[in-house]
Amino acid sequence: MSIAVEATQEIPGILIELLSAFPDLQEQSCADAMPTVWATKSQIKNVLKKAKNLNYPLLYDITAIDERVRDKRVGQPESEFTVVYQLLSFGRNEFLRIKVALFDASLSIASVSDIYPNANWYERECADMFGIVFEGHPTPYPLMIPSTWKGHPLRKEHPARATEMEPFSLPDEIQDEEQEALRFDPHKWGMTRHGDNTDFMFLNLGPNHPSVHGVFRIALQLDGEEIVDAVPDIGYHHRGAEKMAERQAWHSYMPYTDRIDYLGGVMNNLPYCMAVEKLAGIKVNDRIKTIRIMLCEMFRIQSHFLFLGTFAQDVGQMSPIFYIFKDREFLFNIIETITGGRMHPSWFRIGGVAQDLPSGWDIKIREFLKMMPKNLKHYQSMIMKNRILKQRTVGVGVYNTEEAFEWGVTGGGLRATGFNWDIRKAMPYSGYENMDFEVPTATNGDCYDRAAVRFEEVWQSLRIIEQCLKNMPAGSYKADHPLTTPPRKDRTMMDIETLIHHFVHESWGPAIPAGECCTPIEATKGLNSYYIVSDGGTTSYRTRIRTPSFAHLQQIPSISRGMMVADLIAIIASIDFVMADVDR
Repeated sequence: MSIAVEATQEIPGILIELLSAFPDLQEQSCADAMPTVWATKSQIKNVLKKAKNLNYPLLYDITAIDERVRDKRVGQPESEFTVVYQLLSFGRNEFLRIKVALFDASLSIASVSDIYPNANWYERECADMFGIVFEGHPTPYPLMIPSTWKGHPLRKEHPARATEMEPFSLPDEIQDEEQEALRFDPHKWGMTRHGDNTDFMFLNLGPNHPSVHGVFRIALQLDGEEIVDAVPDIGYHHRGAEKMAERQAWHSYMPYTDRIDYLGGVMNNLPYCMAVEKLAGIKVNDRIKTIRIMLCEMFRIQSHFLFLGTFAQDVGQMSPIFYIFKDREFLFNIIETITGGRMHPSWFRIGGVAQDLPSGWDIKIREFLKMMPKNLKHYQSMIMKNRILKQRTVGVGVYNTEEAFEWGVTGGGLRATGFNWDIRKAMPYSGYENMDFEVPTATNGDCYDRAAVRFEEVWQSLRIIEQCLKNMPAGSYKADHPLTTPPRKDRTMMDIETLIHHFVHESWGPAIPAGECCTPIEATKGLNSYYIVSDGGTTSYRTRIRTPSFAHLQQIPSISRGMMVADLIAIIASIDFVMADVDR
């Protein structure tokens, strides 16, 4: 049964359509205003099928919440564990959240990987982290944690610190068990040793190999040099970033966000800040928004520079990376001048940025904008017109728009299929509605086009930075709100109450109002968001980090089968991922 909605609040069209088909769905109001309903586990597959038919083609995320010690759940049905599905409609420019209540005594739910193929990894991650069983899952073995792991890390009873656990030891029998668990068994990976007329060879690519761009392993099933199957193996870089959020104050978690997509820098801060600001009711001014946009686009450029240099290098072209890195270093010097840091400045704050732009901040930016058009044209010609690179990448790793939807592909990888959609245009945030820029697309959806789109995105980022430079608004670099960090300090030396408040706020952090919020952004590699659940305390109750790289790697088997090993190297290079963004 649905909860009554205030007369002044318009019910989203998707909820009207879903409620007409499933009258017993229960609505929930969230701080992000994302349409949210509760379904039962017996009807979840039918609800998702209906939503997909109502123009929600992309499964954006699946995660879970351990509700057992949460206090503030007003208006929500009783639940011990909640499975959360988030869908994206490009036609409606709208997200949809569907939640299902589960109980520890019967912690299972039907797999929806037959409806949305990319649910495969998301469900396996939930199984690893929460112990939820997804009935009918095609590959129900651990994804993020070793098969010998004891417990489920994102359950509330699981320790968040090493000091809460027994001292580490490795007796001989445990070591033997761990070693045996590492033995490669093709059948567990869905492979066979023999075909009708051939014996297959198995090859490990990674987890330590320069062409896999991090601690990433792909188990290859080969017939000669032809790829029969390519199964990604992730989790080697898992640091428990979501678990860490449960023990860090709201503002002290900021540096952890920088290290998710470690090439994204402050762009990782932005969705986290915006989510907390929505929960706290903090509104930032146009100057803060413009400063944030300018820094985000700088990090988009330097991330794309690294991608373009390594992409060319992986297919055998050595020169571009040396040229590109010179300009990338120039850009880092600008970032360091403004923020005091380079790759991981952790410079955004809840309610603003760490400090105002320094005197003369615009000088080096003007120099950068003046020299880049000539240099970028040179790099574009050097890479995209190279005959060998074109032979290695044109027509390789092809997928179309519908296949991109099925596998959760967003960002440049989606636009390379010819689909014109960028969340900065479709659902503007943080002032992007005031920026004039185009959305680059390509047509073939192959490795070559994915690189071509990144080049064009650099041109558009330069346009945005120039607009920020020319139209930087006046105003404060921090919102005038009691929950901003650092907190207001104007009266701390004038009365003891304000001094105490400042001390407590700065040491423990602000207490953010209870609620739920998710704020997706167009990150360097696709859609990125922080889904935050607050229980009204000084730390997050649940922080879910949805990254584009996690979704994109899942597509490797489908676009690699039938290709050669050399083609796989080009495919991996074209995806544009970092393993910290995958594993978190």
